[in-house]
Amino acid sequence: MRFAKLNRRQALFATALVGTAGLMDMKSVLGAVPQRVKTPPLTTAEIAAIESALGKKGMYHEDQAVHSTSLPRNDLKISVKGEPVPIPFGFGGWVAIKKTTDGKSAVLMSDTVLLQEEVNPLISAAQTSGLEVSALHNHFFYEEPRIFYMHLHGIGAPADLAKRYAAAVKDSMLYPGNQHKTAGTPQQPGNELFDIAKLDALVKEHGTVNGPTYKYTVGRDNLKVMAMGADMTTAMGLNSWASLAGSQEKAHIAGDIAMLEHEVNPVINTLRENNLEVVAVHNHMLGDEPRIFFLHYYGQGPATQLAQGFRAALDILGQQKTNSMKKH
Repeated sequence: MRFAKLNRRQALFATALVGTAGLMDMKSVLGAVPQRVKTPPLTTAEIAAIESALGKKGMYHEDQAVHSTSLPRNDLKISVKGEPVPIPFGFGGWVAIKKTTDGKSAVLMSDTVLLQEEVNPLISAAQTSGLEVSALHNHFFYEEPRIFYMHLHGIGAPADLAKRYAAAVKDSMLYPGNQHKTAGTPQQPGNELFDIAKLDALVKEHGTVNGPTYKYTVGRDNLKVMAMGADMTTAMGLNSWASLAGSQEKAHIAGDIAMLEHEVNPVINTLRENNLEVVAVHNHMLGDEPRIFFLHYYGQGPATQLAQGFRAALDILGQQKTNSMKKH
């Protein structure tokens, strides 16, 4: 966790408070809780224009002033380590739009799920539409077919951003109008496959059922991260998550941990100690302040064991920076 720099008087005052009171939380003395500037909301007309351009109804997160649209790749059939896994396990893209804190513009963030041969055509289409590529990477090992994830961003008026994004993806399977509804055998929902109460108690969070999966999404409310003048929040992609597929006894877990630079290797160590595989470490955004890194992990085993590993990684986040580099 990043603490504000204190001058000598503030440091002495903080030390005195801690020394005399003994019970006061040092983080509150140092002002660790970020002060956010309220983001102007998207109007009803702006939301309607976004949904019209994308051809799909999305979700408006009023508390974050973010409109998001899910873009699952329901056209794909994917296996991991030779076992079929559902699309909600980690193969659903999204696009989100919110205004800058001054209300003069808006920012678009997107994560796209792509086959190898789809990557460069989308890069060209996005740049033609005035959007930028902010990251390109894997999220998995062992998946068939091979999947890549490309993050796009842009700045402009909300309706214009949605139109530019729609133009970029219109010839791809990302565009909602190009997707077809799967009419396969109904799958058992996640709340029947997993002991939800037991998992929630271990993770200390409440997840959501998405088809045959159960997913935790945990924001970084202890941080104020700005990019292109917008406050990056959970619905804009600043979050850690864990998705469970399979069954309580034999589960797959995949997820992402959002970290400050000094948290990266402690999280890596913790995941490995919990027998979870680290599959990628990278950025998702450009121009973010403070800089955020994202780590993807994967594991197999009893769901409770996998959930404990995710919780252990979350417990690293927010710890004060220490010099963990070994001297040679």
